[in-house]
Amino acid sequence: MAAEASRTSEARRDAVFGRWVVFSPARSRRPTDLKSHAPANPSPGAAGAAAGAPKPSCPFCQGRESECAPEIFRVPAPPDASPWRIRVIENLYPALRRDAEPPAPEEAGEGEATPGERAVVGFGFHDVVIETPRHDVRLWDLDAAGVGDVVLAYARRVRQLMEHPAVKYVQVFKNHGASAGASMAHSHSQMLGTPFVPPSVTTRLNCMKEVFERLGKCSLCEFQSKDILVSETHNFSAIVPFAASYPFEIWIIPRQHSSYFHEIDKDMALDLGSLLRTMLAKLSKQLNDPPFNFMIHSAPFGVSSSCLPYTHWFLQIVPQLSLIGGFEIGSGCYINPVFPEDAAKILRELDC
Repeated sequence: MAAEASRTSEARRDAVFGRWVVFSPARSRRPTDLKSHAPANPSPGAAGAAAGAPKPSCPFCQGRESECAPEIFRVPAPPDASPWRIRVIENLYPALRRDAEPPAPEEAGEGEATPGERAVVGFGFHDVVIETPRHDVRLWDLDAAGVGDVVLAYARRVRQLMEHPAVKYVQVFKNHGASAGASMAHSHSQMLGTPFVPPSVTTRLNCMKEVFERLGKCSLCEFQSKDILVSETHNFSAIVPFAASYPFEIWIIPRQHSSYFHEIDKDMALDLGSLLRTMLAKLSKQLNDPPFNFMIHSAPFGVSSSCLPYTHWFLQIVPQLSLIGGFEIGSGCYINPVFPEDAAKILRELDC
């Protein structure tokens, strides 16, 4: 690609997280050569097990339900199929405890925060979404309706957690691959409900507020160039962000301004399921099934109405292709060897 050969280093500031990113194509081979070399994710098919058969050590498989933490709800399967399609359960090893005493509002950082170090009881909710009863099926192996049902399960559980007066934010996320933090190979995702608004969420909202006050528009309601567009549907756009912190990072953004992910309806969930499935399939094909994380960034519960014009939820997909080094940790800036326009072109032209 001639454009790749002529690229020189460039620094860009992100308008959502407020991060500076250094694009340095000299630090990488051609973008099309960038592949994951992480160990393959184990599956029963690789070991010769029958398709869909439970893996001996996997409690997420159908028939092993009694080995899991308590079930919160399930999405039933059609008659004559498996007993369930999706299960939402408590995490057996939670980072936060639902049975702990919630901290007082002032302890959790509301109002006038007390300066200096402090500690509060680790109250919160930590749940697991088992996306399929089959061990050999990845999320993007499901059809669009199947992925859409997973999205609706996320939203349903977020709405339930919103009813708890001490929960201020819910982070929905998926880790795929051991090096991306997945401790189980069976396809699943997680959510954490916290009694505080995490600092990165506050930073994101403050950055988007600054852009809104300066330009009079939401940071995500329009993007600067069609060159970063990968694909779009009636309701969503998939882009490689202008200042992507990671190579081949993708954001899926509602085309109409929307602050809260949990307000998604069935039609939008089906649309998101279709686009998410396609984006994950493209990344898997182009990058050799890389470990990845995806996160849903939404507005905290109960933000004032004045905040809604600049809060816009989106889903971020981050392939894990390189390690974070000392510069990134020390400075908060990132080095990305692939320009967003080049990554978007590669993914746009990839048939999946």
